[in-house]
Amino acid sequence: MSTKPVSRFPVPSLDDMPEDIATRIREVQEKSGFVPNVFLALAARPDEFRAFFAYHDALMDKPGNLTKAEREMIVVATSALNQCQYCVVAHGAILRIRAKNPLIADQVAANYRKADITPRQKAMIDYAVKISARAQEVNDADFALLAEHGFTEDDIWDIGMISAFFGMSNRIANITSLRPNDEFYALGRDMPIPA
Repeated sequence: MSTKPVSRFPVPSLDDMPEDIATRIREVQEKSGFVPNVFLALAARPDEFRAFFAYHDALMDKPGNLTKAEREMIVVATSALNQCQYCVVAHGAILRIRAKNPLIADQVAANYRKADITPRQKAMIDYAVKISARAQEVNDADFALLAEHGFTEDDIWDIGMISAFFGMSNRIANITSLRPNDEFYALGRDMPIPA
């Protein structure tokens, strides 16, 4: 375990947090075996913590045509573009687990265009990256191309909002010098390599 600071800003103790936030953190710890540092860093701002995780959960946990692994691909690719170490490492771990593939997160983070993903997933990430880097250039041609790959308007909305939300999240992590938990680095790497 690292003894380096979670964030450049003070992190409250669990006992000093509002009960709803402390309860959520305990639930996450029980499920994963550790507390992801983002929960600790944002707990210093209870209203922002609640708003952040409410929107995160609305985007990442909802049913729809995008799989949970595809949602994580969007996060990893856009976070790599935004040079967000925390999100690449943390969501890379989640991507490996959800895709059941120990290679995919590193491939997507390094260069998704050469990753072992489908043409549909490449089109999805192309759009997400465009939103992250050049949202002002999004146009009808982007929507038409995504429709050719079977994405609905709801899917296109979800891809865009995940990219936009994590653009904000990446900036928060970079501003706060949010440190990835050491535990993330090993998660999902002990699976067989896909054929």
